[in-house]
Amino acid sequence: MMPEMNGIEFCKLFKANPQWSHIPVIMVTALSSKEDLSQCLQAGADDFISKPVNGIELRARIRSMLRIKQQYDRIAMLMQLREDMVNMIVHDLRNPLAGILFSTAILKKPSLLPERQQKKIQQIEANSTQLQVMIDSLLMMAKLESGKMMLNFKTIDLGEICRLAIQDFELISMHKKITIVSDLPPLRGNISVDAVILRRVIDNLLSNAVKFSPSQSQILLQAKYLENGGATVKVIDSGPGVGEKTRQTLFQKYEIGTIQEGVSQIGLGLAFCKIAIEAHGGSISLEDHHPKGSIFTIHIPG
Repeated sequence: MMPEMNGIEFCKLFKANPQWSHIPVIMVTALSSKEDLSQCLQAGADDFISKPVNGIELRARIRSMLRIKQQYDRIAMLMQLREDMVNMIVHDLRNPLAGILFSTAILKKPSLLPERQQKKIQQIEANSTQLQVMIDSLLMMAKLESGKMMLNFKTIDLGEICRLAIQDFELISMHKKITIVSDLPPLRGNISVDAVILRRVIDNLLSNAVKFSPSQSQILLQAKYLENGGATVKVIDSGPGVGEKTRQTLFQKYEIGTIQEGVSQIGLGLAFCKIAIEAHGGSISLEDHHPKGSIFTIHIPG
């Protein structure tokens, strides 16, 4: 009941700040109805004491909140240690993987190896390249999440980067008898982004669309500039789509959508897309493509 801003409004603002959201809040108020209690808890309060305040009760509740805070800090520290260890292991995997790729490159040179063995070498190279992409994505995600990765912004032609992405997926889409069509703006380089990261985002969305789209279907890659200086990129497929319940968690790490036999699903691609686009100050969303399929939309601010 304070002037200008009451305690509930202050608590909402306090808890909305990521730097402070983990700090326990005890509401001490003259309000005592169940509705008031509900409002305090909805605002983010962790406990509630009605006036007049009993000193013994207040100190006991503070000690209780401090114990919870200490437990939170210990868990957060252990999670950070685990994350750091995983990142170190992932980083160290790059060296032996580079050796494998180098060896396959040597073996691929003109030789007298039988055709069957040559095909096996090609499989090793393809799988190793896929693993390298995963490792790079994990390391990039870790840097983006920690805020340690500086984005290299430069003005690019959005249509050109989309055309190059389509070219790289032509062979695999033709193999699955899928057509990738485009609806792209004319040459006009007026969007400022980290081109490498944006290209990886578009590649991830196209890769998913190709993996989940049925044979003889079509994928649309659409991009356009907005009047406010921003841009949107859409990847529209005719795959199985994503259920409403799954959609809520699809952009989290290691979460997967529709399970499809024979399709590699790790749950990193969309998580990376979300982190990367949000690092640009933008957003990514998913909606149904009627009668069947999904529409992934990237919004990049100007």
